[in-house]
Amino acid sequence: MSIAGLRRATAEGVRSSVSGLPREFWWLWTSTLVNRLGAFVATFMVLYLTLERGYSASYAGLVASLHGLGGVISSVGAGVLTDRLGRRPTLLISQSSTAASVALLGFMHDPAAIAAVAFLVGLTSNASRPAVQAMMADIVKPEDRVRAFSLNYWAINMGFAVSSVAAGFIAEFSYLAGFLGEAAMTLACAVVVFLKLPESRPERVLVDGKRQPEIGMRTVLRDGRFMSVVGLSFVVALIFQQGFVGLPVAMGTDGFSSSDFGMIIAFNGVLIVALQIPVSRFIEHRDTRGLLILSSALAGYGFGLTAFAGSLAVYALAVCVWSIGEIINAPTQTSVVVRLSPVHGRGRYQGMYTMSWAVAGLVAPLMSGFLIDHYGADWLWGTCAVLGTVAAGGYWLLMRGVGEDGSGAGGGGDDGVAASGAGGSGTAGSAVAGSGTGASGTAVSGAAGSDRAASARPEPVQPLLRVELAKHVKPVEPTP
Repeated sequence: MSIAGLRRATAEGVRSSVSGLPREFWWLWTSTLVNRLGAFVATFMVLYLTLERGYSASYAGLVASLHGLGGVISSVGAGVLTDRLGRRPTLLISQSSTAASVALLGFMHDPAAIAAVAFLVGLTSNASRPAVQAMMADIVKPEDRVRAFSLNYWAINMGFAVSSVAAGFIAEFSYLAGFLGEAAMTLACAVVVFLKLPESRPERVLVDGKRQPEIGMRTVLRDGRFMSVVGLSFVVALIFQQGFVGLPVAMGTDGFSSSDFGMIIAFNGVLIVALQIPVSRFIEHRDTRGLLILSSALAGYGFGLTAFAGSLAVYALAVCVWSIGEIINAPTQTSVVVRLSPVHGRGRYQGMYTMSWAVAGLVAPLMSGFLIDHYGADWLWGTCAVLGTVAAGGYWLLMRGVGEDGSGAGGGGDDGVAASGAGGSGTAGSAVAGSGTGASGTAVSGAAGSDRAASARPEPVQPLLRVELAKHVKPVEPTP
């Protein structure tokens, strides 16, 4: 094929990937991109606390725990608000309060005040995710789900890749400027939501002359199939988190420098940005069950391959394997969550799904630290392979009988209900909190993880949580 033909094919592929989605989706997508472009705190908080403020790793670990705890609590609380108040009010409250708390954090000096405000940042920043996912489910048609999730996931990683580089230059000038810059960008997201996005929460309809009953958290917890998906999501999240927790420690003990790790983990982001759209076109109408099984296996065995890594080339090969698994898993798993969610309980269901990633972000550093300290890194990678096999088997059992239209789902199914404002039905946002892009070039921070979420999946792992593990990384000066 000639270069001109290749360009035409690429242009046609991009057009087919972005066409047919409603205008409201693109405003929400823009809000996501702007939000990730302003990600400063998640990238440089460790450096800020240890280098700029001079605090110990133990203190940074405490702050990390409080920040993560805030995210866990807000996952469920924001899900309830999304269903009760609506998607738009929840987004506006979350984004405006996040902007205020991030700006406030930049002016805090007292250790107790920093810890308290960090908890508040975790609480407010995570609160927008269930609302974003539920709104996307309202405004995008079911057949466009995977494509919409992939595009949003792509925006998350592209935004974080750019912000990681920009934040490095900003930090050299002023950490406070970084905090205020993120606050301004987050506030800009709230302005976009206020001006361009109408409320999309579906109106309740009468069934046999009665209004549909309220969906409570008890309903979510009793939905066995959905909670099984949440459990499998937690297992998969534990695996992906190791790219930002276990991997830097393992590479450090193998004699590689933090810059080597930065280069390797940046490869993950490059692959996502380059392959997310073409891969999403390939998987868009394929069997969901098979995709979840494949992605879980790729994640588990990709990290398992790290046990055999003795050179940067093998580390890169391992990253390539689990990154492809991540690219497949992120939009597919999020679309399954929507299919299993009742229309009027989407916020609560998405909140519970988001919480599985937030809890994994707290557990993963403990898991990797224990295994590496007591048994060695090879045991961690072997455990990842086992977890990937368990998740693949779980999806094989769980997804039997669940059709592409949501039939067979315990609590869910798709809309068919008119939504006020935006209208339509469909998909949730990327909370892929899967993993992100970019890395710090310092031994203290290891790397800057992303929202994979994120999410979007939720944040894969808050960088502060890595501080206890990152202190074990012993950088090796590159030979001239």
